[in-house]
Amino acid sequence: MPPAVSWPDFARAAPDLADMGRQMLYAFDVGLGFLATVRLDGGPRVHPVCPIFVGEHLYTMVISGPKLNDLKRDGRYALHSETFPPPREDDGFYVSGTVAEVQQRDLIDAIGAQFLAERPGMPKWPGFDDQVFYELLLERALLTLTQARDGFLRGATVWKAP
Repeated sequence: MPPAVSWPDFARAAPDLADMGRQMLYAFDVGLGFLATVRLDGGPRVHPVCPIFVGEHLYTMVISGPKLNDLKRDGRYALHSETFPPPREDDGFYVSGTVAEVQQRDLIDAIGAQFLAERPGMPKWPGFDDQVFYELLLERALLTLTQARDGFLRGATVWKAP
């Protein structure tokens, strides 16, 4: 299994792919995706999340519950972007790797502030400050396109961490 790298490392290794991935994760002006984790029985668990970029690193916030338990027990994840409306509804961007829990209070505050800044007028909800924050480290990325776009061919483009 390749070592997991940060988004900036991924962006240095594959800048066009990282740019396209970021565009697809933010296709609707806020980060949207589906986060898959590994249940205790080994099966997948998938829920929507809001990926957040702060300082070029990729983060997500997880509320207390089964998904958080999965990540604390087994830090592997996969994140898939929302799909585009027709005619690009089958396009997608996917990354997988491991998570690293964010412990630094100033970084947690910055991630929470960025989340709220992307959603003007949204107040913090009860329990907002109780979420656990993770950096998403990447082992693999996959871009799938139904039509050529921005220098990428139709089909799959795969990247693996060195």
